[in-house]
Amino acid sequence: MSLRLERDGPIGRIMIDRPEKRNAFNQEMWEQFPVLLGAALIDRAIRVVVVQSAAQGVFCAGADINELISHKDNTAWRAANQAAINRTQHELARFAKPTIAFIDGDCVGGGCGIALACDIRVATAGSRIGITPAKLGLVYPLHDTKLLVDLVGPGQAKKMLYTGELLSAQEALRIGLVELIEDSATALADEIASNSAHSTHQIKGFVRRILDGQADDDLETKRIFADAFTTPDFIEGTSAFARKQRPEFK
Repeated sequence: MSLRLERDGPIGRIMIDRPEKRNAFNQEMWEQFPVLLGAALIDRAIRVVVVQSAAQGVFCAGADINELISHKDNTAWRAANQAAINRTQHELARFAKPTIAFIDGDCVGGGCGIALACDIRVATAGSRIGITPAKLGLVYPLHDTKLLVDLVGPGQAKKMLYTGELLSAQEALRIGLVELIEDSATALADEIASNSAHSTHQIKGFVRRILDGQADDDLETKRIFADAFTTPDFIEGTSAFARKQRPEFK
């Protein structure tokens, strides 16, 4: 299969494996991605999800352009394709567990959209990242455009979208498009997985509320804050702190 979920201890890895097409996403892959997210969500052993290529040298070249061309006159197929892309991006951006995009090689168009929908982006030094619909006469989805603007600001987002240029990993780091340049995302994933899953889940939810426009606490966020003091994770975390040991969260 072109997409699969693998588990490496507490790390779930969604592997993109279509090297003959530079990992370009076709309709089947867009439809499969939310299924894999669902499987990772219900697997209690998985505490963090890394999206990466199964092969070195390319993360994802974006949507399968040949497939788009072959269906350009099929309005029903285009609608189904748009719905599948939107569902993948929406569910990935709001997935309950922490997510990391590990970018090794080119990350373009729809592939960049997948990376934007993850919580954190780690790129190798030789990677290139860009969004190229202006070179194809296409328009980038509004949801993905918002993810980009939230990350790098409107000026840098417009520059990327207007030019379609591929940024180096170093330039992507400078403008905040990626958070780290490393040869692997495993150390970061392990560090996140070692912390309280309850904490990371609720913190991620708070950040999403802020990105969606919420600026002040409501009854629900106040309850979440207060209830944290009653959880087993709080007991383990504070007890380990008092013992000067690392906590072992269940």
